[in-house]
Amino acid sequence: MRLRDKVAVVTGSASGFGRTTAARLAEEGARVLVVDLDAEGGAETVTLVRGTGSDADLVVTDVSSMEGAEHAMSTAEDRWGGVDILVNNAGIVQGTYRDTWDCDEQTWDRVLEVNLRSVYVCTRAAIPRMVVRGGGSIVSVASIAASVCVGGAAYAASKAGILGYTRHISHELAARNIRANCVSPGFMRTPMTTGERAGLGPEEQEKQLDGFAQRVPMKRIGSQLDIAEAILYLASDDSAYVTGQEIVVDGGYVVR
Repeated sequence: MRLRDKVAVVTGSASGFGRTTAARLAEEGARVLVVDLDAEGGAETVTLVRGTGSDADLVVTDVSSMEGAEHAMSTAEDRWGGVDILVNNAGIVQGTYRDTWDCDEQTWDRVLEVNLRSVYVCTRAAIPRMVVRGGGSIVSVASIAASVCVGGAAYAASKAGILGYTRHISHELAARNIRANCVSPGFMRTPMTTGERAGLGPEEQEKQLDGFAQRVPMKRIGSQLDIAEAILYLASDDSAYVTGQEIVVDGGYVVR
């Protein structure tokens, strides 16, 4: 097991990438703190993680606030003695307000808070715990929206901010044996991408996904496991000499 005795905090893990990642890290031996505002979904993820034979706990909090971030990290510290891995996965989409002139200030601010500020406050809260443990790995979920025009201006700005922040802190933290990297998903099958959260029915969801797939060189949509495996690589010692990097998982969309 690549993560035996490691403690992982995964934000936004009540569903989607976060849930699959939490389970995958647990399969490799990590004890996982599930962090999300969705108590019901978070509890389901905890059950899934424990089903792998690993330990798990749930914190219901808003990780876009320093208070919420500290609550999550202190819970992991109290429960298991510290934090070794932080997966900054919490995020929201911009919705139908895709253009700068259509996006009101409230939408802009909330997208930046959840997607970017959460990375900052959770990372800031995790660093002292990682230093005590002798090092750690921070993996943040960015997006191809940081590089190409998809998702809307606010969403793109938030994800580009993650890339810039990650590259900067990787330089600062290298001497402390803490690595910081990003995974940038392309068009993947998640509740946000399918339109499930927007109320689309099964047929409409599949039609939307088919439309996305036609824009990808591989002509298919990626899976949540594709992202979880990339995160696992960056979280583990398999990538011990990798920091400040972005792994793009998009079926070739960016380079098409």
